[in-house]
Amino acid sequence: MTALLELRGLGKDYGARAAVAALDLDVAEGEIFGLLGPNGAGKTTTISMIAGVVAPSRGHARVAGHDVVTAAFAARAATGVVPQDLAIYDELTPRENLDFFGALYGLSGATLRERQAWALGVAGLADRADEPTKTFSGGMKRRLNLAAGLLHRPRLLVLDEPTVGVDPQSRKHIFDTIRALRADGMTVLYTSHYMEEVQALCDRVAIMDGGRIVAHGTIPELLAGRAGAAALVVEIELAGVVGDDAIGAALAAAAAHGEAARDGRTLRITPVASVGAVIAAVEGAGVAIAALRTHAADLEAVFLAHTGHSLRDG
Repeated sequence: MTALLELRGLGKDYGARAAVAALDLDVAEGEIFGLLGPNGAGKTTTISMIAGVVAPSRGHARVAGHDVVTAAFAARAATGVVPQDLAIYDELTPRENLDFFGALYGLSGATLRERQAWALGVAGLADRADEPTKTFSGGMKRRLNLAAGLLHRPRLLVLDEPTVGVDPQSRKHIFDTIRALRADGMTVLYTSHYMEEVQALCDRVAIMDGGRIVAHGTIPELLAGRAGAAALVVEIELAGVVGDDAIGAALAAAAAHGEAARDGRTLRITPVASVGAVIAAVEGAGVAIAALRTHAADLEAVFLAHTGHSLRDG
């Protein structure tokens, strides 16, 4: 595997707090790699270090062999970043926006015109190139945001929540674009809170929590690693009037047989062995079962198993 992006001991401190501990990670050339994590996990700081916006406190990152600190210009030229917050100007047309970003990349003349036409075509905006951006829908603005990050044809494209607030048609267009770019040899680092997107798009995934990578691998590897051979999630709805103490006892009993979480009076368990053992454990805790459902374990179940179920805003 030829690594297009290499992280070795990469970390960042803010005062006494380690926002990112020390990451070791390789992203292969031509790969779509998902980076997941709850709020405050360190994803944004990691992306900022890769993009050369934030200086690492330790370790290093290389893009296409270029160190993001000691060879910053070459590393940035090889990297395109499409941020979650729109980085385009509403008062300008798409063509004028790309003129501006092209100048930042050092593009001009015929080269800029060629890249501009290509990026507008990729974004599906060639026929709207001279209309004010402020008249565009949210999905169209997202696609223009993508075009701006692609203009210099980077070898690594970093997409941070690229489908937030878009309509289904624009989401499909963005997905099709990402797959086409990968087929053309581009490497993509993709972050999203939409687990189904990551599961559909990415070749491999890393899950961050507390500034560390807590799991990584292909989707099948992650599912098998957390769900065992059965690869199931069991949902058990408890019957009757059940107090918190009784639900807690049932949850603890179920947790002896897999990853377990509670949502009201419903228990969700990813068993490590048989479903029957989970049922027996819950009933053995003195709680009756009103309904039981099973479905295939998905990336969301893996994510919650590694990062916990508690809401966090840090």
